[in-house]
Amino acid sequence: MIKLGLYSSIANPPRGDDLDRCVAETIAEAELAEACGFHGFFFGEHHQDKDGFLPSPLVVCTAVAARTKTIQIGTSVLLLPLHHPLRVAEDAVTLDIVSGGRLALGVGLGYQEADFRAFGVEKRSRVGRFEEGVEVLRQAWTGDRFSFQGKHFDIDDVCVLPRPIQRPGPPLWIGGWVPAAVDRAGRIGDAIVLGPSMPLAENVALADRYRAAAAAAGRTPEVVLMRDAWVGDGLNDAARVYGPEVMEAYKYYWRNGATAFQDIESEEAFQFENMWKDRIIAGSPEECVAEFRRWGEAVGTDYFLLRLRHAHSGGPPHKDIMRAIERFGRDVIPHLQ
Repeated sequence: MIKLGLYSSIANPPRGDDLDRCVAETIAEAELAEACGFHGFFFGEHHQDKDGFLPSPLVVCTAVAARTKTIQIGTSVLLLPLHHPLRVAEDAVTLDIVSGGRLALGVGLGYQEADFRAFGVEKRSRVGRFEEGVEVLRQAWTGDRFSFQGKHFDIDDVCVLPRPIQRPGPPLWIGGWVPAAVDRAGRIGDAIVLGPSMPLAENVALADRYRAAAAAAGRTPEVVLMRDAWVGDGLNDAARVYGPEVMEAYKYYWRNGATAFQDIESEEAFQFENMWKDRIIAGSPEECVAEFRRWGEAVGTDYFLLRLRHAHSGGPPHKDIMRAIERFGRDVIPHLQ
């Protein structure tokens, strides 16, 4: 069975949107996603980027948990090096309990210099802070007293209670788009979250590398694949409604040196018709079903996180997203079970 989740970002307020309304729309999308058979609903984190990310994804997750009953909720990803891991451990435990054991905590390094500068954290320390943070999270969730002495964190004789509902703790997913991050995810994570914009062949190679690292560490691998996706009447319909939004996001990443677009020579190349193949899952319901099956078999995954809304453009509009969620639920999800 292939499971579909949604990755959400709040619509971009600088475009003139009312932030309260945008948050309400996002929660409504989560409620509809649950009713339509989606498996999960996830948020990311940024701070100084002028995009549509709220800075505290666990807070938004709590709002979604209060309005839903069964859908998995979580982060993809929380920027762990920016936070004290004991605080994250306590917040995650609280959310796991509030949600009835539905949390998946996705964590990542972060890459935007401004985020680190805002928190007074040296970006060059992020790998060490990240790995120590993961170790603290796992020890904290045991419910036992523990101490931890590392290069970045020094914790003396503490106990985090109550324990999370999920044992030994919420699954720790690690975001990774480059070889070093993939190796790290295999070594210390419960799953890897592969990025939404890389083409199929690169995702296959990264997934294979991750599974090898997990096997060497004696861990059971799980691949979660984020993907830009849209369902409509056909590919032309997807290009009309979704194409301008996803291309605006791709241009942003290209301007900022994202590895997913390192082979693109000019901004003029970012046309939906040029970019969708083996990168975006879009089209009619029948086309989407076939593509999810093809990607799932090639990458070796049964869990996709779909990015319908794009932070850097603020769209597509809420009404179109709600229509797409309904159509995924009615015409796609039943054929993936």
